[in-house]
Amino acid sequence: MKKLASFLFAFLLLIGLAAPATTAQAKSNNNNIKVTYTLKNNKKQIGKKTITLKKNDSVMKGLKKGWKVSESKGYITSIDGHKQNDKKQIYWTYTVNKKQVNVGANKKKLHNKDHVEFKLSKYESGK
Repeated sequence: MKKLASFLFAFLLLIGLAAPATTAQAKSNNNNIKVTYTLKNNKKQIGKKTITLKKNDSVMKGLKKGWKVSESKGYITSIDGHKQNDKKQIYWTYTVNKKQVNVGANKKKLHNKDHVEFKLSKYESGK
């Protein structure tokens, strides 16, 4: 009988120690989001990754987590060696969930399951 009581005590103690760790892990996962990034050079896809970020992280944070990024004065100039060309008016632009974004990538906040697409293409002024 003593062995059974000792076994039950040890088992319950083990469960009690594991439960708080599981709860803490679940809470930390609630702050994580998954965002899919796609890179295109004109219409050709050159990269795609799903990045895990924290809630309200910026587009830029996820981009830098997945690729080597160069920037100047807040503008992205190169992603993984694919450079913009000022003379030819070829620039990096991005959309979130297929909607054009008119703020810098370091200011745009992300949400779970967002889809970010960066496109390197000729700027059309709309004249």
